[in-house]
Amino acid sequence: MKRKMMAAESPCRSGETCNLSELRLVLLGRIWSGKSLGGNIILGGEHFDPEGKTMESVKSQNKVGGKQVIVVDTPGWWKNSSAQNTPELVKQEIVHSISLCYPGPHAFLLVVDVDSPFTEKHRGAVDGHLELLGERVWRHTIVLYNCGGWTRDATSEQLADSGGSALEWLVDKCGGRSQSLKSADTAQVMELLEKIEKMVAGNGGCHYTAETILQGVEEKRLAEAERANQRLVKVQKEREALRALLSGEARHLSDLRIVMLGWTMVGKTSTGNTILGTLNAGEKRTIQCGWRQGKVDGRRVTVVDTPGWWMHHSIQDTPLSVKKEIVRSVSLCPPGPHVFLLVIDASISFTETHRRTIQEHTELFSKDVWRHTIVLFAWGEWLGHMAIERYIESEGQALQWLMQKCGNRYHVLSNEEQHNSAQVTELLEKVEEMVAVNSVFHLGPESMDEAVEASAVGLYHGEMELQHQAAGMQLIAMFEELSKRREQEMLENIRKILVHVDGASIGGPPNLTEDTPSEVSSCKFKWADEKVSVWLKLNHSTSAASGYESGSASGSVFGESDNLHVTGE
Repeated sequence: MKRKMMAAESPCRSGETCNLSELRLVLLGRIWSGKSLGGNIILGGEHFDPEGKTMESVKSQNKVGGKQVIVVDTPGWWKNSSAQNTPELVKQEIVHSISLCYPGPHAFLLVVDVDSPFTEKHRGAVDGHLELLGERVWRHTIVLYNCGGWTRDATSEQLADSGGSALEWLVDKCGGRSQSLKSADTAQVMELLEKIEKMVAGNGGCHYTAETILQGVEEKRLAEAERANQRLVKVQKEREALRALLSGEARHLSDLRIVMLGWTMVGKTSTGNTILGTLNAGEKRTIQCGWRQGKVDGRRVTVVDTPGWWMHHSIQDTPLSVKKEIVRSVSLCPPGPHVFLLVIDASISFTETHRRTIQEHTELFSKDVWRHTIVLFAWGEWLGHMAIERYIESEGQALQWLMQKCGNRYHVLSNEEQHNSAQVTELLEKVEEMVAVNSVFHLGPESMDEAVEASAVGLYHGEMELQHQAAGMQLIAMFEELSKRREQEMLENIRKILVHVDGASIGGPPNLTEDTPSEVSSCKFKWADEKVSVWLKLNHSTSAASGYESGSASGSVFGESDNLHVTGE
């Protein structure tokens, strides 16, 4: 779609000040650098939310010194993070910011918080993220110092001199251009605008343009948004079909057992506290498995926390003690967990390395574990109003592989919104729906002891690679043997459950007179068998579409009847 071109700007000669009636500015910087508050200082009002987290580029404008000033705030990156570790969504939004101040920004204001040391790592992070906009971006960039949370008075020259070699490099890269701001200091704001106009004059009166880069990103964003919508619609339809199949009655587990999995410091403990509705007492590394219980929406919920692995380490690099503790987690919620919640950090990029290490550590429980796993995206607050499906589609094949392995089961949780009980309620409903189409993943007490012992023995002897393989194979064999023994029992459970459900609520078996009990019983069981057959056909087609994995046609079935309460029985 073509845009209406704005009036041409007058060319300026280098060394002069270009007097423009409109200035278009883009704020760049790390998370918590103070970009939003800096934008408010420039525009002179509450235009951006300084307490919120900017996930999407947003524009505001105001009259400042007789000029129309447009400011675009952008998502930030982690201070020590390279561009490769920043989510694709954030990188796209940084580039997308150019389109919000068409035909292009006059200046990029790179906000640097000088209250903490500016190191080589920080310099590298800035360099990598500005490269997204092309090499020419430096000709249009001014370093904007956030000093004392925009409260302390200091000159840009003083700050540049005390910043060290990394900050000196950054200012030099920007042609020596820098400016400090103090809240409510209009003189400094006017000084900044004058420096911007002088920079524009030095660039021949031209604003920044990057049509090729912008076009590529915009096309990618549109394609990903379309795929994200398709994923959302598909998941919603699958859940609706499942509910219809289950007659619309509530499947309520009075006792729900959860095991948390994930890499170190991903937020497993905080997420467990959010589920149980307990206060987060600060994040610290989990060394041993631990469990807590609480009442949530009428359920007794048990949450088992496990030690994490380093996010970039393969299983060969994970200590023996950590692997033993991960395996031991299932013994802390007898007879076993209903679900494994695999916690993923939505604020960083999901790479092939993450995918591989997750697969290796999760499959310590056997390859069958995926049918009982839900991906839980922590740090959901970083997404803002962005749908999680956008994150999934933008991150590419590694994360989409994980979605497929878990049968498109995922949920977003914000640990900063513990008061939001709806997010926990929806998660538990998704768990119960998964249990309704799966066997409850558990071992008997004797088998549990054997599994833990087999893991310990397998992990103790030989080289690390052989240790992992031996333990994994023993666990896989044990779980597969249990699964085979239970197949017929599971189908019989479905049959019994369907018979006991109120027939009228499902459009169930035909009404028969009470004078023919044997015929009623026969008809009910025939109807139940038909429902089982229909469900298995539906589940088979769903598996092909969504990546549900099961060992056999009857592998993805309802849990045991003593663990599944059917309302209306």
